[in-house]
Amino acid sequence: MNRPRHHRPYRGTMIALAIVLPALLALGCTGGAQGSNPATNEYGRSGPNPVTTSSDSVTKFYYPSNIAQTATKHAVILWGNGTITSPEWYEAMLRHWASFGFIVAAARTSNAGTGKEMLQGLDTLTTRNGRAGDPFYNKVNLSKVGSSGHSQGGFGAVQTGKDPRVTTLFPIEGPGVPAGTTPVLLLDAANGLGPRISATAFPQMTNRPAAWAQLANADHLTVLGNSGWFRVPSTAWAKWQLDGDTHARDLFVGPNCGLCHNAVWSAYQANALLQ
Repeated sequence: MNRPRHHRPYRGTMIALAIVLPALLALGCTGGAQGSNPATNEYGRSGPNPVTTSSDSVTKFYYPSNIAQTATKHAVILWGNGTITSPEWYEAMLRHWASFGFIVAAARTSNAGTGKEMLQGLDTLTTRNGRAGDPFYNKVNLSKVGSSGHSQGGFGAVQTGKDPRVTTLFPIEGPGVPAGTTPVLLLDAANGLGPRISATAFPQMTNRPAAWAQLANADHLTVLGNSGWFRVPSTAWAKWQLDGDTHARDLFVGPNCGLCHNAVWSAYQANALLQ
C-alpha cells in the first residue's frame, strides 16, 4: 500500500481547495487516473437515462427524466458535500449516478458532517413518494438507500449509517467507523487524507461486508468535477448493493475481481463477509 510521505493538515487542504477549485472546474477537472481499463470501464460511462434536477431549500435532486412515466421504483443515494462546497462542485458524478437510474438527494450545505441535512433529503423523498401527483409518487424504493459524500460529507455519510433506513455506505475520503452492520465501501485517494484513517477503520469492520479501495496518483481534490476513476467503483457498488446487479459485484469479489491487481488502484481489500 502506498502511503503519503507528508501529512497535510485538514485546514490547509481546505484553504488550498478554495484557491484551486475554480480553476479545476474551468478546466473540466479530469481528476486522477484516466484511460482505458476493460475490467472497470463499463461503470465509468454514462448510464442509459437522461437526467433532470430540481431543488428545495435543503436538497438538490438528480433523477431520470422519465421517472413519472415509468413503473420502476428507484433506489436512493444520499450525498454530502465537502467543506466549503456545494452539489454543483460534484455535478458530473451526481448526474452520472442518476443516469444509472438512481434518485440522488444531495444536501445543499457545505457542513454536512452530522448527516442531518442528508437525511432530510430522504425525509422529503418519503413524503413525496406518498403524495399523488408528485413526479416521485410511488417511484422511490425506500428499502434501498445508499449514502455517500466527500471529506466532511463522507463523515456525514458515515453518520447517516446510524439511521436504519440507510442500507449501504460508500464515503469518499470520509473519516470514521460506521455504526451498525450495513455494507461499506471506503474510497480513498493514495495521496489524500483518507488512507491514514481507513488503515485504522477498515480492519475494525469485522461485523459487516466491507471493502477498501485506494486510487493511485490521486489526491483529496480528485473527486471534484468529473470525479476521475472514483465514479467507477462508486457506481458499481451502488448498482450491486441497491439494484442487485450481479455483474457489478464482479468488480469487488470473485476470481476476476475488477479492482484486484489493477494498476489504477494502488490498494484494494475486501473482508471475508463481502467475499
